[in-house]
Amino acid sequence: MSDPDRLPSAARIPFAVQNLAPRRTLLCFSHLRWDFVYQRPQHLMTRCAREHDVLFLEEPVDGDGPPQLDERPVQGHITVLVPRLPRGLDEPSRTQALKILLDQRLRFIDEKNLLLWYYTPMSMVFSAHLRPALVVYDCMDELSAFRGAPPELVEQERRLLAVADVVFTGGFSLYEAKRRLHPNTHPFPSSVDLAHFGAARACPPEPADQAVIPGPRLGFCGVIDERFDAGLLGELAARRPGWQFVMLGPIVKIDPATLARRPNIHYLGQKAYGDLPAYLAGWDVALMPFALNESTRFISPTKTPEYLAAGRPVVSTPIVDVVRGYGDSGMVRVADGVDAFERAIGAALADAGDRDRVMARADEILEGMSWDSTWSGMRAQMRRAGKRPGQRPGPRAGGGAYYDYLVVGAGFAGSVMAERLASQSGKRVLVIDRRPHIGGNAYDFYNEDGLLVHQYGPHIFHTNSPKVVEYLSGFTRWRPYEHRVLARVDGMLLPMPINLTTMSAVFGRALGPDEARALLASLAVPVADVKTSQDMLLSTVGTELYRKFFHGYTRKQWGLDPSQLDKSVAARVPTRLSTDDRYFTDDFQCMPLHGYTRMFEALLAHPNITVATGTAFADIRDDIGYGHLIYSGPVDEFFGYRCGRLPYRSLAFRHETLPQQQFQPVGVVNYPSPDVAYTRVTEYKHLTGQKHARTAITYEYPSAVGDPYYPVPRPENDAIFRQYRRLADATPDVTFVGRLATYRYYNMDQVVAQALSTYERLARLHGHAPADVADGELARTA
Repeated sequence: MSDPDRLPSAARIPFAVQNLAPRRTLLCFSHLRWDFVYQRPQHLMTRCAREHDVLFLEEPVDGDGPPQLDERPVQGHITVLVPRLPRGLDEPSRTQALKILLDQRLRFIDEKNLLLWYYTPMSMVFSAHLRPALVVYDCMDELSAFRGAPPELVEQERRLLAVADVVFTGGFSLYEAKRRLHPNTHPFPSSVDLAHFGAARACPPEPADQAVIPGPRLGFCGVIDERFDAGLLGELAARRPGWQFVMLGPIVKIDPATLARRPNIHYLGQKAYGDLPAYLAGWDVALMPFALNESTRFISPTKTPEYLAAGRPVVSTPIVDVVRGYGDSGMVRVADGVDAFERAIGAALADAGDRDRVMARADEILEGMSWDSTWSGMRAQMRRAGKRPGQRPGPRAGGGAYYDYLVVGAGFAGSVMAERLASQSGKRVLVIDRRPHIGGNAYDFYNEDGLLVHQYGPHIFHTNSPKVVEYLSGFTRWRPYEHRVLARVDGMLLPMPINLTTMSAVFGRALGPDEARALLASLAVPVADVKTSQDMLLSTVGTELYRKFFHGYTRKQWGLDPSQLDKSVAARVPTRLSTDDRYFTDDFQCMPLHGYTRMFEALLAHPNITVATGTAFADIRDDIGYGHLIYSGPVDEFFGYRCGRLPYRSLAFRHETLPQQQFQPVGVVNYPSPDVAYTRVTEYKHLTGQKHARTAITYEYPSAVGDPYYPVPRPENDAIFRQYRRLADATPDVTFVGRLATYRYYNMDQVVAQALSTYERLARLHGHAPADVADGELARTA
């Protein structure tokens, strides 16, 4: 008997019930053509067509005549639509033509019976006006990471996420990225047509172009593009001339001349979906030689279950979803690098000798992974999410109050932006912060003993910018304070930065400026090309001072050796040929007289500003109506970590109140020794000037986890940030400002200057700049 779960869904529904519900129309917007590679869209739309009329709208092609919409039925209840537009149209004209063609095609379809299914957010430019019963975003790939992706794709995806009722993702890595952007997101990883690929196990006749290739054969089928590691393939083929590499699939978006060419590499081109089992039947091992780059960060390859269904052991590079889903399966070997990949193929060839065991284990792994099961789960989520027309808010159309600006983050960047927009431009501003307080990392509070404590470690204000001082002086009075730091080294408390007093104590003799200069020159380690913090320090102070003051402290602070950090880290701490023991030498060194929190309260006290603490952006982004977003949170989080996570160092704090008037002689004492877990101890009465019988101190412990504090300055991290900066530049309705949004370590005055300068630019752009703002005057301080 037939398994009822294998039958088309309509066949399991009584005839009378089927006729009670009319067929609805599902319009699918696809960046892939129906006749290209048969994959996720074709599998799902074929199953969708069992109960809906499917219109599969492809991207437009050029034509010679007026705009028209070509139609062709491809199978029961599926019609492919191809817009044909005149050559040379500019983008606005193309968009308008597409909108007209779409409206004409849908003119007889009631919107309450219309469903929209998006594979490409770019279709939003001509379809956002539609008001269907349901909007689905099936995010099968992170398209913005692909070569040639239009920069506006990110913004169109934001528009799509704002109106989508349900979001599906093609894998778990993509799910983790998108679930932060939409509350109704569900992972549906790649599935498999078990019966189709299982036909390979019956050993069908060998295709002629593959039959002439000797064995052993190692095969790949799929699109050969920027995701394909041509270098890995070439090196393997060179090392193993007896292995035959069979490559099936079209070559797109890359120059074919860049592919490895050797006698044992065979590019057989694209094959029909129906012919694939016959090719797979002739392979000993199936390969997934994917490059590890931004375009493969979130992929969940469909070919993994297809290879297994064909009964073939698999070797893959360490794609995250492959490692998660199949890494411990015993059937998919994951290898990083040429040597490991070569060894893994050898082991897989040994596995292939026991074909029965391979097929039995593959069946266990693939249990429940059919496209029928996937469509059934998607359909259930669609029914739960179904809405009638008019119930779905448009992009950023909240049901409550409307604000001209939504500011995410109530630290210096967000608070300054909010204050300027409210007081100088008369705008209504909502400021939110996920923490339960304003002030960001500068937040301070009075503890139960009445001592003013900095919650997140010492914040010392210093600047050379008169403009910044003038601005902040409108919200606080100041207390003069010059910060001093001592380092505990060899049982002594010595000034930091290193000065004449420090060097005299370390080397056991009094040193003047000339003697110290000569000593440092004799100690300096020649470094031809100063790139790292270690290079900078060794070439400046030599090995002994480096070891005593910097090496252990830096390793604790950053979790990395100074040889692994950019030279900019060491450049922040000078060496002085004087007895000046001040930590900073800026013209203005003061603390807010009544603390930072009081200053922030004054900044945000304008009647045009509403503040909501304990409120995360993700929780309200679709419920609040606003015109423009000011974002000061982590830029990688905003974009769903689609280019990878930007590394930060965090901090943990242990606050104590001691029954004594003073604990240490200065505000901060550093502990460079690796034998001490913390890096520094702060005593706040030195900073605040409080008179009290007790004293408050804080031990500071660097950490790899927790709130993001310090961007990690390494070239690979800067490369990731540049990808996010390109995304930010392509998102015109969001302004990114502050440390986390720009992945830079700024002092407090620099953040204020950046926010003031950003306000000026934004005010001019939006046409509400105050008349007395001088162009660029503050920009020089940022």
